[in-house]
Amino acid sequence: MPVTPEDVQRIARLARIAEPADRLDALTGELNGILKWVELLNEVDVAGVEPMTTAVQTPLPLREDAVTDGAMREAVLKNAPRSEEGFFVAPKSVE
Repeated sequence: MPVTPEDVQRIARLARIAEPADRLDALTGELNGILKWVELLNEVDVAGVEPMTTAVQTPLPLREDAVTDGAMREAVLKNAPRSEEGFFVAPKSVE
């Protein structure tokens, strides 16, 4: 079922997109091209193909979970407008 300029105008209105009337024909052609491509996907024979939950079949290597201070305290505190005793100083927000 091809898309008409009226369909494009309605879709644009539903999406709250202001599209000028001179662009409706171009958008209609683009949407019809996309729909033709999707119809081509329906022709692919997928009989006997098991559905995949992920494209990666091997487990990914994980690093050991370790709590550290990052060993960069001084470099990080250089970015702070104010710091005291190795901590950021923030303005008081609750009286």
